[in-house]
Amino acid sequence: MSTSATAIRTATHRDRLRWWTELPLLAVVYAFYSGIRLLIRGEVGDAVRNGVGILHAEQLAHLAPEHWFNRLFSHHALLGIPADFAYASLHYIVTPAVMVWLWRRRAAHYRVARTWLMISTLIGLVGFAVLPTAPPRLLNGGHGFIDTMAQYSSYGWWGTDASAPRGLGHLTNQYAAMPSLHVGWSLWCGLMLFRLGRHWLVRTLGIVYPVVTTLVVLGTANHYLMDTAAGVMVMGIGFALAKPALRITDALSVRRHAGRQGAPVSARVMAETAAGESRL
Repeated sequence: MSTSATAIRTATHRDRLRWWTELPLLAVVYAFYSGIRLLIRGEVGDAVRNGVGILHAEQLAHLAPEHWFNRLFSHHALLGIPADFAYASLHYIVTPAVMVWLWRRRAAHYRVARTWLMISTLIGLVGFAVLPTAPPRLLNGGHGFIDTMAQYSSYGWWGTDASAPRGLGHLTNQYAAMPSLHVGWSLWCGLMLFRLGRHWLVRTLGIVYPVVTTLVVLGTANHYLMDTAAGVMVMGIGFALAKPALRITDALSVRRHAGRQGAPVSARVMAETAAGESRL
């Protein structure tokens, strides 16, 4: 690699990974995601019809484990209550914790991982807009689901509006079941821990966490099996797009940096810079 390419890459890498630029970036993306998710509620009737349609499709394919897990969790508080706590909290705790871990301990992989998560999350918004979906717990009683979040609400901070704190249900979109980003984000966390963890316990947690999350979203009647599959697919698409997106932003960053110094940017320098960081 040429000296100029190395210098430019070092400068842009250092600028990119400063925490006071990363935190606002992540905050803006999450605020955008939360705001748009809230705005694209869709029609309740359409969301219910879509939910029923997904359930019927699963039943026709003999792939509808939601009822079995939901009965298990609703009949056994020792399973249902921890599952509700997990659904209401881990989504917002584990993912940021893994981000911080990557930042501090696996910096060479952080940028690709962060970009992968961001792109996948934004793709999830498209799913919420195109296919508003009522979760199993919001279907009428004839479908046989019990809302465990409501059933065990006296044990936690949530009310009858899924994981939203009691009284703040109007600040969440309950008809955004497809795809399941609970599963998608947990898969991302699991892959990071399994792929980059060095201790056997960390790697084991990388396997257990997405599996447990999938069981939790099914048992609490917050998602269908197809939602979980869609969450996995969204993460796959995000992974495929992350590195090309970084190559584009790196090339633009090199041009901007060289332009400020008044130096021409060769195709070789751009290619070397866009080669980027370590592969996941």
